[in-house]
Amino acid sequence: MRHAETVTFGGSELDRAGEIRGDAAEIEALLADPSSRAIALWRGKPLCAGAALDSLVRLPVDHALFGETKVPPILLGREEGGACFARDVSAWTPENLDQESLGQFFDASLQHHPLLPDDHQFCELRGVMSRLSARDAELAATARAIFGWHRSHRYCAACGAESRMAMSGWQRNCPSCGTPHFPRTDPVVIMLITHGNKVLMGRSPGWPEGMYSLLAGFVEPGEPLEAAVRREVFEEAGIRVGAVDYLASQPWPYPSSLMFGCRGAALNDDITLDENELEDAIWVSREEIMASFAGLHPVLKPARKGAIAHFILRNWLADRLD
Repeated sequence: MRHAETVTFGGSELDRAGEIRGDAAEIEALLADPSSRAIALWRGKPLCAGAALDSLVRLPVDHALFGETKVPPILLGREEGGACFARDVSAWTPENLDQESLGQFFDASLQHHPLLPDDHQFCELRGVMSRLSARDAELAATARAIFGWHRSHRYCAACGAESRMAMSGWQRNCPSCGTPHFPRTDPVVIMLITHGNKVLMGRSPGWPEGMYSLLAGFVEPGEPLEAAVRREVFEEAGIRVGAVDYLASQPWPYPSSLMFGCRGAALNDDITLDENELEDAIWVSREEIMASFAGLHPVLKPARKGAIAHFILRNWLADRLD
């Protein structure tokens, strides 16, 4: 697919500087370099600025915001102006924090730290991802995924001892048994399954009213992508799939997936729903998808901008999947 790398989080040719992650002296020098910058995350929410929150904030690595954080910085890479690190400030507790909003399907709340300008806010990445530049989106997604991995993998899977961050945040080592651990990425297939002029859409329990998306599922051990597409679609909707093609991929830091966008041709159109997996599955015509994108469909909401489902559907409508 010629437009594959234009998907959100699709990459910005960031120099990730992997060759210096284990060089403690070099990392210390970069942290002391006044040209180096750091992005900040609070509970996975990146610090953005502007009226539309469309710019990822880069702060000096010694900014007062980081004065109380105990989480070591993570090296994200080198930009044109200098090195870029990520810092986690989740230990800070905002005043009048609305805990209920944090647990919603989509957290629309904003958090402002008193040490920062008024237009600097911690915000849900899914709400701003389509407005960020390719570089800002890559940095924010990478930082969110890495910090999420550190939070969920504190203990060694071999012996149970608490492991320690290493390699500038890109590894954890167990001080007890010596086992190294590396960031986890889970492969997921998400598929455009068509039958004539229609596309198969589904919704999971608990999704907002009117929200449908392309079917998706985790790839199992020992399974190629094509087989995963056919298995997931049959398991969830009872639809047999013939030819399968790969379209594009998207890193998805919720918490640590790599989405493989595929398309497949349905061999039947009679849906047999697995209610343990989906609340509903329907065939939707091209015209209905166009209406939902325009906000004119009476039921369907448009796929979220920035998500690979929106990207695939938009390119399907424009006949740009080749």
